[in-house]
Amino acid sequence: MNPHSLKLKRLGIDTHQEAVVYMRDDCPVCRSEGFEAHSRVQVLTSHHQIIATLNIVHDGILDPQEAGLSEAAWKLLSPLEGETATFAHPPPVQSMGHVRAKLYGHRLSGEAMQSIIQDVVEGKYTDIQLSSLISACVGDRLDGQEIIGLTRAMIQVGEKICWQQPLIVDKHCVGGLPGNRTTPIVVAIVAAAGLVMPKTSSRAITSPAGTADTMATLTNVDLDLATMKRVVEKEGACLAWGGAIHLSPADDILIRIERALEVDSEGQLVASILSKKAAAGSTHVLIDMPVGPTAKVRSPEMAEALKRHLEQTGKAIGLEIYVMLTDGTQPIGRGIGPTLEANDVLAVLQGEKEAPQDLREKSLSLAAKMIELAGLAKEKESQTLARSILEDGRAWKKFQAICEAQGGLHFSQKAAFTQVVLAPQKGIVQVIDNRKLAKVAKLAGAPESSAAGLVLHAPLQKRLEKNEPLFTIHAETHGEMAYALSYVADQKDIITIGQM
Repeated sequence: MNPHSLKLKRLGIDTHQEAVVYMRDDCPVCRSEGFEAHSRVQVLTSHHQIIATLNIVHDGILDPQEAGLSEAAWKLLSPLEGETATFAHPPPVQSMGHVRAKLYGHRLSGEAMQSIIQDVVEGKYTDIQLSSLISACVGDRLDGQEIIGLTRAMIQVGEKICWQQPLIVDKHCVGGLPGNRTTPIVVAIVAAAGLVMPKTSSRAITSPAGTADTMATLTNVDLDLATMKRVVEKEGACLAWGGAIHLSPADDILIRIERALEVDSEGQLVASILSKKAAAGSTHVLIDMPVGPTAKVRSPEMAEALKRHLEQTGKAIGLEIYVMLTDGTQPIGRGIGPTLEANDVLAVLQGEKEAPQDLREKSLSLAAKMIELAGLAKEKESQTLARSILEDGRAWKKFQAICEAQGGLHFSQKAAFTQVVLAPQKGIVQVIDNRKLAKVAKLAGAPESSAAGLVLHAPLQKRLEKNEPLFTIHAETHGEMAYALSYVADQKDIITIGQM
């Protein structure tokens, strides 16, 4: 054995997407190279190489001649059984100089953005360095040209799908509003109208569910590129998880850090949305932007600034963008959490009388606007067309066909535990705090537990008697239910009830 090599051992440790290597403190390579905990280490085999973060262990899970790999590192390196690897200090990450400059208030050029994003995708940044990058760009710290540069860089480091059709439509919601699961309904209506909509969606970042989380309770969303193309060729649309296709690999990495920090960067938000749309081959994109005091976009002024960045960046990269400002003062639909939101989607598509009407009407409004943008019909005709497709069952039929093409339509089980939260007094619902309501659903286990979340019974302006239901919490374990109920007990303004 090479004296500078160690035998690789798969430890089965989940470090999410961060590659981690483990060595004993008395390991000869660790000592001779002067590696310390959290050092960046270049790991080389005969076929691959990666850069990983070092963790040092002091007990017997490893022999001195072994190096352990986390699941993320093992998958990236793909070593053969019993293979050895050599280890070295990686070269310095030159692009971190640009990040430090940005932290001190300097602008980032397009070339600097390209250098940073290339290094991010190549795995050269530690989670701490990624956090500094996010912090440097958080809020409104990127100007218009920097946002365009970031978007172009994110497109350039990934793949791009080319479709035979000249017009490809897409939709995105800026987020921050619990429920609001319009996308599956819109995709079904638009595809049934004859438009092509290869929809790739994200998992939740800071919310109790993303569209991909909700659709995963109904069908397979982990489609590779070839499968996605087959589905779209057959049905005119798909509902897939974008992370499985790796169209914007830098975005997936940055989102992981944003999720941990629970922050959103305006510039990163624009780049995230539009880089994925461009990579997916879209030509026309409709963006739903809910505006409300506890939504992601809190004010009309913030909405107009974000709308301007989206339109300017879209134009710079060749996308036709239409931003629709919508009501963000309360959740859309009743369910908050993957399965509970899926139930709302199915109720609307199946035309159930008890389906949430706000979700139904908003989905119709968005679908009609998309039909209009694509030039299929004018404003009034597009509204009539969208409504008829939903009401006569064509949308439901198309939705089923899309799910079958992706691997079959299935239904999730209910949560093991439920608990109704009651109104403490008589009155009218005056304010709903979207963020706090979403946190209740997350503490109950959403989106990791797909059946967890809550069902809202008391929308704005509803008249309530004392002890009428406000919402019902759904959880898979006693512990998660206790977490959610403890939070509810401490927060008196999740739903504000005023006098009649």
